[in-house]
Amino acid sequence: MRVLVAGATGVIGGQLLPALVAAGHDVTGLARNAPGDDADLAGVRIVVGDALNRASMERAVDEAAPDAVVNMLTAIPPEIDPKRLAEQFALTNRLRTEGTRNLLAAASGVKRVIAQGLAYAYDPRGDGPASEAAPLWHRPPKPFVPVLAALRELERSTRDAGGLVLRLGHLYGPGTIYAPNGSFVRQVRAGKLPLVGGGTATFSFSHTYDVAAAVVAALDGDETGVLNVVDDEPARMSEWLPFLATMIDAPRPKSVPAVLARFAVGPWGVAFMSELRGADNTRAKDTLDWELRYASWRTGFAAELGGTAAADASQ
Repeated sequence: MRVLVAGATGVIGGQLLPALVAAGHDVTGLARNAPGDDADLAGVRIVVGDALNRASMERAVDEAAPDAVVNMLTAIPPEIDPKRLAEQFALTNRLRTEGTRNLLAAASGVKRVIAQGLAYAYDPRGDGPASEAAPLWHRPPKPFVPVLAALRELERSTRDAGGLVLRLGHLYGPGTIYAPNGSFVRQVRAGKLPLVGGGTATFSFSHTYDVAAAVVAALDGDETGVLNVVDDEPARMSEWLPFLATMIDAPRPKSVPAVLARFAVGPWGVAFMSELRGADNTRAKDTLDWELRYASWRTGFAAELGGTAAADASQ
């Protein structure tokens, strides 16, 4: 199958492109700028195009002539300031709305469309991990409102094209904020990430390798709508953050009341650390016949962060 991956140079692309090649697909990566010489692009053609420019998208898609399109368009900064979330996600919001419209219009008639969504946008009011039928956040913190609106439009556009949205959890793996040199790990190592409001937010993680495997599996199917592509073990921040700190020999996270943290991280930062709801991956595993390499963030963190402390902590 001829597959066009939009957003090919992002952190998912690093795992997805070689996985698609290994699966026997004819792969073209779409990037806004030509990748550097250090990029591992064996077996992949690159076309350069601006997703926010309709004519540019038409030229790029015509050159790729794909049977399937995988939409991984984002521009998320390597370090996120929760008080500036709306500003920092403005370009990603445009890519999820305007960019998706341009991409799908240019690729009208392709056999398969798969897009990246978020599995931590569910309304926190509810018991247990959220299935795909659970509602998205009804009244999110103000900085998250434009992010959620863009996600809703992305899902509508993909659904209207007969496609599938993979709602991803908190991404970790090479190049992410949870990598050994990632911004989140650096903050934990410096003792700058406390448990806000008891750390009651529930996280569902997704390793980039497992995301790539889910995309490869989804290309061979005909499932439409949305699927939660997350690991098997949703966990409260009060559980996984101290675990991560232990494995990198960092100070144990301190506890900070939400009312005080709000001044430092704003309403989104507080919600992120105290309100999020985890997601249920049962349907994705059953529908896609998808097997995870990292069924738990415990083994995934140990594999990514390494070292003696990590090996001991994952036991």
